[in-house]
Amino acid sequence: MQFFDTHAHIGLIHSDPIEQLRVVQRAKFAGVKRIISINNSLVDFKKVYATLRACPEVYHAVGVAPSEVVTPGSNWEKTIEESLSLPRVVAVGETGLDYYKQFGDKRRQVEIFIKQLDIARRHNLPVIIHNRDAGTDVFDILKERIPESGAILHCYSENAAYAKKCMKENLNVYFSFAGNLTYRNARNLHETVMNVPLERILIETESPFMIPAVYRAKKRTMPEYLPATAKFLAEMLDMDLEELSVKLWQNSCRIFKLPE
Repeated sequence: MQFFDTHAHIGLIHSDPIEQLRVVQRAKFAGVKRIISINNSLVDFKKVYATLRACPEVYHAVGVAPSEVVTPGSNWEKTIEESLSLPRVVAVGETGLDYYKQFGDKRRQVEIFIKQLDIARRHNLPVIIHNRDAGTDVFDILKERIPESGAILHCYSENAAYAKKCMKENLNVYFSFAGNLTYRNARNLHETVMNVPLERILIETESPFMIPAVYRAKKRTMPEYLPATAKFLAEMLDMDLEELSVKLWQNSCRIFKLPE
């Protein structure tokens, strides 16, 4: 079996380059054969990319997250555009809206979100979406500006009705579930899983956050923990884990335009 972690903040797991390489190696031993590395900032992207450039199993997204909108860096749009030409950079993001922590003002968040959607469209790449307490605005903006290559609603947190609304509008979105899917009280996520097509489901670790229930004694999530989320999902869907792993792998390769 092989698994694809579609969202891991390797730079937040460890700042030390040797430890980052060890994270990738341990993930491989656990069956996690591909990882999308998500930057915490554009400076973080450059450092992590340089460290992991020789790791063929690690792909990268680059973008300005809502937490960075106050100080995205000078020439941040140019930095993203230039980074998208690097080998194994396959998506824009994460970007999106976070009205829970209120990073900057809403208008600034929306402005930077829209600019990154436009960048993704120009480069024919998918975009990875952060959404926290901003579902209405995220939906309305995607309805008008979603890139043709699609979008990933990462660490999905809305309910089944929201997912159905996305599908009804024929939005090319994928729903990515993290370790919080394994929590007993995550009924909105459980209901969503049962109401979206399997072809639109992805899994991620959101490392170092969202620790799967089986690892709750740990301090942080690692990409190597991804199979625990896959196992929980397989039980929910009453599927053989190996069969599900194939489907999830195919979905991940499709949205990121990678060979299977």
